[in-house]
Amino acid sequence: MAENGTDLRRMAMSKEQHNGNFTEPSPSSEQKKREREERLDIVLWKKPLITLQYFFLETLLNLKELTIKLWHRRRIVVSLLLLLALLTSAYYIEGAHQQYVHYLEKKLLWCAYWVGLGILSSVGLGTGLHTFLLYLGPHIASVTLAAYECNSVNFPEPPYPDQIICPDVEGVEGSISLWTIISKVRLEACMWGAGTAIGELPPYFMARAARLSGEEPDDEEYQEFEEMLEHAQTAQDFASRAKLAVQNLVQKVGFFGILACASIPNPLFDLAGITCGHFLVPFWTFFGATLIGKAIIKMHIQKLFVIITFSKHIVEQMVALIGAVPSVGPSLQKPFQQYLETQRLKLHHKAEGAPQSGSLRVPGSRYQGELCE
Repeated sequence: MAENGTDLRRMAMSKEQHNGNFTEPSPSSEQKKREREERLDIVLWKKPLITLQYFFLETLLNLKELTIKLWHRRRIVVSLLLLLALLTSAYYIEGAHQQYVHYLEKKLLWCAYWVGLGILSSVGLGTGLHTFLLYLGPHIASVTLAAYECNSVNFPEPPYPDQIICPDVEGVEGSISLWTIISKVRLEACMWGAGTAIGELPPYFMARAARLSGEEPDDEEYQEFEEMLEHAQTAQDFASRAKLAVQNLVQKVGFFGILACASIPNPLFDLAGITCGHFLVPFWTFFGATLIGKAIIKMHIQKLFVIITFSKHIVEQMVALIGAVPSVGPSLQKPFQQYLETQRLKLHHKAEGAPQSGSLRVPGSRYQGELCE
């Protein structure tokens, strides 16, 4: 018994203390490399039985942990189940409340659509789908062009937002301002920005779990981050210095540093998420700053850029500049003028028989690529 107690004390004394947490001594780089190679070999097409065995064991462990957590929060779980039962009953029972139910359903699906596109844009650790250029940007541009043509943003619903047409009573000339258009597309833009903030969570959770467990994940971004920390003093190239600047800003400034990185177009923000997870920044500090920066500050900057670019007077100036190009200018200007005229006609009720030629297609757009349709 005395020998066992001595061994336990020796093991406890051998632990290292870092940021107030005791961690086991880190294994050598050769051992880490060997273990990583062994994990990479455990794939379904090489070792199917072992892979499936580990998969089922991990699934059982996760289900066990989830069950324990739910049991400890059983009051919240029961409350949520009762609320879900009430909402389901209200959804299926006929009555005067159905108009509000349908309105709420439509808004929730519309918000979920844009949140999903935002997640797709940022969840790929820098390789996500550019849904702003493919979806949100064309939507804001179509609303901008239609607002200046109709002198109003009160487009009839339906068909808006699937199709934009002018209301029966058009507004007063010059009544459209930047703030009017910003208010019209604020919901879509903020939901998209919130989705991009949610998409930044995987790097944070990955780095946090790796730090708490002491294991190095098989992820290139995290390995690059570890190497950057090891060679922080000898970094010479611009990319390494930029990454170090982001890491130092997030680590030293905290909430406002994360907010600054999230509020500007920043391709290195994945590194900020990994940094926050590695240094155990509290979840709500990281996610709160990211949500405010991406869904409010950054989105208003991007909205302003698109709205100003597609404002009526700027579009007319662009068409005039195209016509001023020597030799080929007039021939290029005519298709653009025809396209703009066609789009203007489509915004009015009398445009049912308008010609369909001259459409400019944006790949991947849910609006068939027609900016005002």
